[in-house]
Amino acid sequence: MLTEGGRRLARAIRRGGRRRMLSAGIAVLAAAGTVTGGLVAVLSGPPHGDFAATGTPLNLPRVRPSTGSAPVIAGVPLTLMSGARLLAGSPVPVVTAPGEKAAARHAVVAPLRQTVQADLLIVAPFSLPHSLLGAVTALPGMVAAERIEAVRMRINGSDTAVVGVDPSQFRSFAAKPTGKASALWQGVADGGIALSYTMGRLDKIPLGGSVVASGAVTKRLPVVAFGTLGIGGVNAVMSDATARQLGAPAGNAIVVSMRTENFTADVAAIGKLLPKGAGVEQLVSLVSSGQAGAGSVTSAAAPATAINAMLSAAMSRKGMPYVWGAEGPTSFDCSGLVQWSFAQAGIDMPRVAADQALSGPAVPVSQLQPGDLLFYHTDPTAPNYISHVAIYLGNGWMIQAPQPGENVEVVPAAFGTEFAGAIRVSPARAAAVAGGVA
Repeated sequence: MLTEGGRRLARAIRRGGRRRMLSAGIAVLAAAGTVTGGLVAVLSGPPHGDFAATGTPLNLPRVRPSTGSAPVIAGVPLTLMSGARLLAGSPVPVVTAPGEKAAARHAVVAPLRQTVQADLLIVAPFSLPHSLLGAVTALPGMVAAERIEAVRMRINGSDTAVVGVDPSQFRSFAAKPTGKASALWQGVADGGIALSYTMGRLDKIPLGGSVVASGAVTKRLPVVAFGTLGIGGVNAVMSDATARQLGAPAGNAIVVSMRTENFTADVAAIGKLLPKGAGVEQLVSLVSSGQAGAGSVTSAAAPATAINAMLSAAMSRKGMPYVWGAEGPTSFDCSGLVQWSFAQAGIDMPRVAADQALSGPAVPVSQLQPGDLLFYHTDPTAPNYISHVAIYLGNGWMIQAPQPGENVEVVPAAFGTEFAGAIRVSPARAAAVAGGVA
């Protein structure tokens, strides 16, 4: 989920066309504190191919892949705190507590007026000057820019990328279903925290309960909703006031949306405006087409020896437990299994599924080979966001870390309605995405 050398500027930006690049997620710039919680400033035809084709020693019989509307992983029921109830008619899981009154609200949240794509995040381990926002906004092609807090802190003991925002303004940058969920943003304005749908569901955090947020200080926050922002690696949003109470530098980040035709020139211009110690990262992790794949089809694929080593490593983890956020070697989440397995073959991969989806060119299902990656949409709060990944094994099989309570498993590959596409990993492309320069 993290990248090193967060001070570098975004570069190697594709020119023209729709924005399909995914950032390497949220990159560390500098530690802002060393107390418990370690607050850190921060910157996403049928298959064929058998193992014999690539020389792998594994031997699996052919199986018919699954298709249709069946989910790639079984639904994990939401955990509701006693006394909380889901807000009816909302695609985003939001709770209202009995007796909740509007008079108790700290602020009135403005309605959603537009939805824009978060393209870049300017970030520093200190408060950015107000003049920088004005200078960025004045650049040609700017659609929107907003000062926020962007930090890492511990949420229930797990290192988590968090943004602190003005709900009235920032909701425009979120995935559309989340942006439209007014109750979510009101809950955030009232001092609550909204977690990503995946984190909340798979980490079995009780909706309507509370979590312990640890930064420079520790604070218990009510969990008001599960709604994905659509920004790779960011799993929690709170109000800017709450983030500052936890020790986040006020306004240490600026989120930016810009027109495609001005993208390259504006990134270069922003780089010249930054104060020393600040950096800028691509923040485009919601693929507009909803499909996996990036880079040229002529990109050099991993050699067969590396793919065999990766597959053997992945298969050696069969039966080990799924744990949200786990990266191995004895427990995994879906993208953690992919990253760990490729690492055993000497290939550097990004941490989150949304970024792994941009680690090589798209591959048609009819041309799948062992070692290709399969991606899925499993998050109803961000329908185009890639939130699950599996490794294709050949002969119609895949290996995945599915969900809490289950173990790494080999199952028939799934090509139903949740399928978002497949890629063939290019080590150079994967390293670039992991390094935040793709």
